[in-house]
Amino acid sequence: MIKFMKQVKKAIIPAAGFGTRFLPATKAIPKEMLPIVDKPTIQYIIEEAVASGIEEILIITNAHKASIENHFDQSFELEKRLEASGSQEQLQMVREISQMANIYSVRQKNPRGLGHAVLCAKTFVGDEPFAILLGDDIVVNPNGKPATKQLIDAFHTNQSSVVGVQRVEPAAVSKYGIIDPKETLSERCFAVKGFVEKPKQEEAPSDIAILGRYILTPKIFELLETQEPGSGNEIQLTDAINRLLAYENVCAYDFEGKRYDVGDKRGFLKAQIDFALAREDLRDDMIQIIKEQSIQ
Repeated sequence: MIKFMKQVKKAIIPAAGFGTRFLPATKAIPKEMLPIVDKPTIQYIIEEAVASGIEEILIITNAHKASIENHFDQSFELEKRLEASGSQEQLQMVREISQMANIYSVRQKNPRGLGHAVLCAKTFVGDEPFAILLGDDIVVNPNGKPATKQLIDAFHTNQSSVVGVQRVEPAAVSKYGIIDPKETLSERCFAVKGFVEKPKQEEAPSDIAILGRYILTPKIFELLETQEPGSGNEIQLTDAINRLLAYENVCAYDFEGKRYDVGDKRGFLKAQIDFALAREDLRDDMIQIIKEQSIQ
């Protein structure tokens, strides 16, 4: 067994996609900047990373995503205006955004898939284990550990790379990477025999789907550099993790928490409703809106 002594302190957030499912809104606005109530989607992802102990974050962007970088940068003019107007609460909120963590960005110059986007972070990661959080997945676990923290703990417990999973409906397996489990390591953790990318329902080895959270060792970069294009003629991260099994154990952890697929319009709308209902300042208004709509 390989002994991983280093702590997981770095994370990658791939955000170089064009967000075509949300056109025309995403023609000029990155989908990661679309708000859930009053906060950009990507901020929820970064807050999860920070709450999990991550200290440095690299966002993989493209030439049209400058607003993401601007959001997490310091805004001197805005801060000065808020300070002059006595808006201390808003001033504090704005300052906290730019102070959450050390946040960097690098551009994926060619859209060659998730695996290639992760490869863009090779220099940033160096020889450390690291987290990947996909921007389409918001996970809420208000009474427990953040999803990424659960995976970090599983990484150190099992001394292996970890993919975050949850069970999905059998009819939905064709939308996800599905694990082929080898054995059960604990109540929520499985040793993995292999992965199948978006299988037909009748060909799926299980109903356990990879859902947007990973803890990987830097060995993955060596494999991504030689990875042949797969589904969609793109460099697939799942294919590289499959090859990683020849060198290291990989486990799948069924993380606790409610997941919202905010890259899907239905999931995005569901998140809007649930997040508004969870806020004391909006809950009563949201309930009233729902009641009014149900009457019509």
